[in-house]
Amino acid sequence: MCLGIPGEVVELLDDDLQLAKVNVGGVRRNINVGLVNDGEQVAVGDWVLIHVGFALAKIDEEEAQSTLRALEDIGEAYVDELAELHASRIE
Repeated sequence: MCLGIPGEVVELLDDDLQLAKVNVGGVRRNINVGLVNDGEQVAVGDWVLIHVGFALAKIDEEEAQSTLRALEDIGEAYVDELAELHASRIE
């Protein structure tokens, strides 16, 4: 199953490459925010929906927390997605 997981932007890394560091369930990873930056710029503190190393959309914190609770409730698929995120590298 492929999931979009909410993550909080904790650092903007490279404007040209459109990279940001996000925190997802205690895992910090570099992601590409180019798809979101088409409409509006991502800033530190923003929440984004992430899939396979790319931010797909900005979401508000309430939606992010609600989605995280729902993902935790489904169990194994969420754990698997976090494991894939942990193993991914965008640099």
